[in-house]
Amino acid sequence: MNKLKVSPKKNSPAAQNRRTLSISQLVLLCLLALLAAIAAVPGYFHGTWQWSDVPPVMNIYYLKNLRKLGLPLPGWQMGEQAEVQIGEHFWGVQTVEQEGKTPVITIYFMPQEYYRMQPQVEWTDLQGVERWKTDSHSFLTFSLPGKAGAEVKANFFRAWREQTYAVVQWYAWHQGGNPDPAHWFWADQQAQLRGERVSWVAVCLKIPIDPLSDLNSHRDAAQSLAQTVQATLEREVFSK
Repeated sequence: MNKLKVSPKKNSPAAQNRRTLSISQLVLLCLLALLAAIAAVPGYFHGTWQWSDVPPVMNIYYLKNLRKLGLPLPGWQMGEQAEVQIGEHFWGVQTVEQEGKTPVITIYFMPQEYYRMQPQVEWTDLQGVERWKTDSHSFLTFSLPGKAGAEVKANFFRAWREQTYAVVQWYAWHQGGNPDPAHWFWADQQAQLRGERVSWVAVCLKIPIDPLSDLNSHRDAAQSLAQTVQATLEREVFSK
């Protein structure tokens, strides 16, 4: 005797669940398509697409040379210069001095070397290789001569291991700078709206000081050197 196959009724709970699921999937697909269309329309009318690549960094050649050749500073004698690997990146490390006036000062540069490369708190790498103990943390804030509205903010603190230093750290970019990479990010985003980019250089100044001296007594000298470095980067790297 043949067994009869019983098909679920059209109005059974199982059939209703399948129908509800299909409608939900269709609605979801329609929403996704609508969102994709909304995202694409502005790019279509402006001749660019939201998923297109970011604009190139036009002065990447000068950024790479900075690490290899160093940065001659007006009024300072340049000593040793080398490329050193710190963490995952290579830094340019150079010494400068004013004969008879200052101790030998070490400057670290880590320039952007690829157009999609972003600053990522490179200070952690330096802290690890130097094995510093630190205190007296504050900021240096200075403007650039002849550059209205251009302001730079830098970390300023005392560090020591076998010797004691006044340390200045910041990310430098065209007419600005800050130790926090988020400030560069927003500057770069605004530049991209104009089809441009904001290139950057991580800078660290290591200035030998007496262990018992007041850090603030070195503030003016540290700020003066930081201004010279920023102004020279503006002229020799960022304006190219």
